[in-house]
Amino acid sequence: MNEALPDVPEVRVVGLPQLTSGFDLVDRLDLQMHLKVHGPLEPLGGEQLAQLAERINLRGRGGAGFPFHKKLRSVAESAIKRGVRPVVVVNGSEDEPACRKDTVLINRAPHLILDGALLCAEAMGARTLVVGVTRESTQRSMEQALAERGLSNGRRSALRARVQRNPVRMVTGAAASLIRSIDGGPAIPPGRKVSASKNGVGGAPTLLSNAETFAQLAIAARIGPERYGNTGLYDEPGTVMLTVSGAVARPMVIEVPTGVPLRYVLQLAGAPPVPQGVLTGGYHGKWIDAATVNEAIVSRNSLDAVGGSLGAGAILPISQDTCPLGESLMVAKWLAQESANQCGPCYLGLPAAARGLEDILNGGGPAAVEAVRQVAKNVKRRGACSHPDGSAMFLESTLKAFGEDIALHALGNGCGRPVAGVLPLFEGGATPTGIPGGEDEEKNGPSRQKIFVDWTLCRGHGLCADILPEVFQLGADGFPTVAQAQVPRYAEAKALRAVRRCPALALRIEDSAPQAKAPSRNLPVLSQGRGRRALGR
Repeated sequence: MNEALPDVPEVRVVGLPQLTSGFDLVDRLDLQMHLKVHGPLEPLGGEQLAQLAERINLRGRGGAGFPFHKKLRSVAESAIKRGVRPVVVVNGSEDEPACRKDTVLINRAPHLILDGALLCAEAMGARTLVVGVTRESTQRSMEQALAERGLSNGRRSALRARVQRNPVRMVTGAAASLIRSIDGGPAIPPGRKVSASKNGVGGAPTLLSNAETFAQLAIAARIGPERYGNTGLYDEPGTVMLTVSGAVARPMVIEVPTGVPLRYVLQLAGAPPVPQGVLTGGYHGKWIDAATVNEAIVSRNSLDAVGGSLGAGAILPISQDTCPLGESLMVAKWLAQESANQCGPCYLGLPAAARGLEDILNGGGPAAVEAVRQVAKNVKRRGACSHPDGSAMFLESTLKAFGEDIALHALGNGCGRPVAGVLPLFEGGATPTGIPGGEDEEKNGPSRQKIFVDWTLCRGHGLCADILPEVFQLGADGFPTVAQAQVPRYAEAKALRAVRRCPALALRIEDSAPQAKAPSRNLPVLSQGRGRRALGR
């Protein structure tokens, strides 16, 4: 059940290989073999590179799909305006259990990724290149590739290049998390929306994109936009790297031209002829049913049109003999575990959603279904990163795709099928939980405080949600949606400020740890009814 995929699973190709050229010759293309297979690469000017990316409609392949030419121009304009050199960052932090395409590229074709990144660095005059990874195999391969090119992080180097290794966590793949870790902080989102194109690594404009994106740019720069456009669809030319797992005979990474029928990709991997559903885009993606699979082709626009998602390129079918809600619940629990524990929509909302889905499985009725819908709605666009949004999309898609099973479980005795555990998770069903780097355990450790709402006093002013959004969100009635919650260590000062500023004095804080073990920096313990005199000092 839930077997973890290897770092480098079987790799296949439909049609002529581009990114996977040479994979039939060697396991890893070192610099010498890379040049033999792909040939030399001439530098391009910044505007030439932007025009190339625009002509081939290159979009980020990490999930968001942002147009690369817009990002490139934005970074260049910001750098020129401020008179500073930009930074180039390759995001190879592939931390979703169902995704391996970038890991395969870094392990087997690292120089193709570096080609694209170095093209951008030279075109924009960047003097810093960082490759973010989370696995030992990708760190080793990329460090070897940098050494093969004579690149280092030495102060006298014309281009300082290095690999940034972060822990395997879903949130470390966020752009803001990677930038924060490069600057010496923890690999978690900073809690505020920041444009990397304007203020990234070290405050400099930063071009950050996914590993496959840079590799696609390198291919297009070599063969030109016309030849690149001969493969795939007119409006989405080229190839796509997919990771196919779940209920398949042969989990694999496959390079396919856009426009290939999705059912053909599933057949290659040995998926059931009529799957019960297919999760597209990974665990921040969407389910589509068997009938829809026959309509879909491999492209961003096609999958969007049928209610799916290309996302991070993960495709996961499940068979008819497994419980789809049980499979989804295991993923929902994993997504909740992946919270950085720094904003309420994530560390409160996602566990609540997982519990709600479990209530549906246990016959919770229409109220349980509505509760999951409400939680998913409430967490959207309110987190410090996109993790709550992607998780909410997965949950909403689950409720939409498996309506019959929802009814059987919520209103009856269940669907009668076991949970096969075909959707891959990391060993043990979870990833390592430590987030090293930048801050010590005193700040990132378990919560020591609880904050409470006294409903007899609360008047719905909403100030608590403004001061402490990590804990409090307001419901449709304007009142907080929780009565009590743990306070993250980093937010203890904000919690105390919320207590002090509450106009109705409806908040109090209590120590949630044994007094003997509490550090000397504990917040004062305020008992109900004492607030005005104690807080007025």
